[in-house]
Amino acid sequence: MTRRAPGLLLVLSAPSGAGKTTLARRFVASRDDARFSISVTTRAPRGTERDGVDYHFVSPERFGALVGQAAFAEWAEVHGQRYGTLRATVDEALAAGQIAIFDIDVQGGAQLKALWPAGAVAVLVLPPSMKELERRLRARSTDSGEMIARRLSAARSEIELGAGQYDYVVVNDDLEVALLQLEAVVAHERARRAGDAEGASAAVAEGLRRGRLDVRPWLT
Repeated sequence: MTRRAPGLLLVLSAPSGAGKTTLARRFVASRDDARFSISVTTRAPRGTERDGVDYHFVSPERFGALVGQAAFAEWAEVHGQRYGTLRATVDEALAAGQIAIFDIDVQGGAQLKALWPAGAVAVLVLPPSMKELERRLRARSTDSGEMIARRLSAARSEIELGAGQYDYVVVNDDLEVALLQLEAVVAHERARRAGDAEGASAAVAEGLRRGRLDVRPWLT
């Protein structure tokens, strides 16, 4: 009988504009055992975003009711809006032996790691540089100059925090390379949890471990 791989909570956090959502969706599209955790948020949809696909868009009152029901595994306020991960998503993924990907901030990722230390692995996704991050934010044409400045300031804080707490760091310079690195991390972590050896993936993953990359250029 083939042993089923253990479930895994794959937390991806990054500054807005670093490309973590694209990376997460490419990963899910390439695998049958992966699912995207759809967060609940009080913010309005942007562009072509759809309710139930990109986010569950709810009113502040509904979000507050879910908090009161202890429905969230984690939630936080970011840029004046609230975001949360439903606890049911976590429980279902672990029970089914699936990989659940969480596109959340560092604060939320730390909460998931604390609640499920044996089931969660956290990856900090960095843009190629802060200059490139600013270019991407301006190219979106969705934020004012003041908001972009706030996002860049918040990005440095999130990078500093994530670099000290998260398990791995991936620089999203080339999407295909970043995807291969993410796959190696997942293969290594699932093998490790199952008590198996996974040589090639382990070598790649260990090269991405926290502390291997000097993040100071992203903080200045």
